[in-house]
Amino acid sequence: MAHHNTIKVNSYSSLQQRLNRYPQGAPPSELLFQILKVLFSEREAKLVSLLPIKPFTGKKAAEIWKMTPGDARIVLNDLADRGIILDYEHNGESTYTLPPPMAGFFEFSLMRYRNDFDQKTLAELYYQYLNVEEDFIKELFLTGETQLGRTFVNEGVLSNQNALHVLDYERASEVIKTASTIGVGICYCRHKMEHVGRNCSAPMEVCLTFSKPAESLIHHNIARKIDAAEGLDLLQLAQSHNLVQFGENVQEKVGFICNCCGCCCEALIAARKFGFLNPVHTTNFIPAIDDAKCTGCGKCVTLCPVEAMTLVTASDPHNPTKKKAKLDKQQCLGCGVCLKGCKVDALKLISRENRVITPVNSVHRVVLMAIERGKLHNLLFDNQILWSHRAMAAVLGVILKLPPAKQFLASDQFRSRYLVALIRKF
Repeated sequence: MAHHNTIKVNSYSSLQQRLNRYPQGAPPSELLFQILKVLFSEREAKLVSLLPIKPFTGKKAAEIWKMTPGDARIVLNDLADRGIILDYEHNGESTYTLPPPMAGFFEFSLMRYRNDFDQKTLAELYYQYLNVEEDFIKELFLTGETQLGRTFVNEGVLSNQNALHVLDYERASEVIKTASTIGVGICYCRHKMEHVGRNCSAPMEVCLTFSKPAESLIHHNIARKIDAAEGLDLLQLAQSHNLVQFGENVQEKVGFICNCCGCCCEALIAARKFGFLNPVHTTNFIPAIDDAKCTGCGKCVTLCPVEAMTLVTASDPHNPTKKKAKLDKQQCLGCGVCLKGCKVDALKLISRENRVITPVNSVHRVVLMAIERGKLHNLLFDNQILWSHRAMAAVLGVILKLPPAKQFLASDQFRSRYLVALIRKF
């Protein structure tokens, strides 16, 4: 029996180590191992711990697992049915990828109501691991300059002048209109909070996924397929409930947009607690307050999801009790939700002094995150086997476009004469 327990611990420990090779890792803790034991059998933990970071085929998984392709496909399909891995067609062949815990299979496990495992127990474990213990959240949101997600501005409060300065990729509506596939699921954050008795009354079915991730989640009934018109309706519904649009921090092929409340959403909770460390990329706007118009009603304070707005004394000698709104610029996301509550036109959006830089695509973002978090070698070497020359060239191509300081970081971690030579050449 003792030998059996040792095997079990090693299987889940191996899985944790595999998950932590990705830039969005998972710090080890007893709570994490309890979560993994709900989501994975001992056998599955061992098998998944062997999967590469880069996308792989069923044939490749069979080789790694030393089983027939047919048996490997059965395991892979079962994992995809539960949202543990994502699958999609590439050049006529099924291709698979193991997403990170977040944004990834943590969310997928609660994006639908299901009874194949105890969702309440899992939600309670998530709450303790993410909201109480906080090591995971701090590592996810507070490490490095490049973050997983970014804020979208509420387009309904943009003036005509503002609208001229908003690029297409900065509009949630444009992401919806241009996505090849759209899926909608239950909000993971509010579903989790529902099980621990802390959820709010915001709409539940507003978690949007796009393109390849959406195709997989729809195929396995984790998300419901919708068209762009319904997606825009859901966006309007979310904005009518003063929810913030938080999406993947890329310009091209955005994978997800969550419609977040300040009370349940982990990203916004992190922004509220640690805003000075910039856990979430802001929009390129920030509210400006007209003190002469502000009545100190406090509606903007109530609406702000990250407590960037407060009320302070107006220092009016004729009205000592009068208040006025004050903005903490470092805390502000620039979402524009606060403007919806101002009935006296005392708030307007203005452009930030420095434009926020958004990675071009997911490869660009992941490489930046890996460099900043000291995990670049995990992208260059997968399961101790060097990527193909083609994959290596793609990674190096992104690195060579980075500013000199980040190129230095990359070369220092990789410690490769080849990489240093390439950087110096270009």
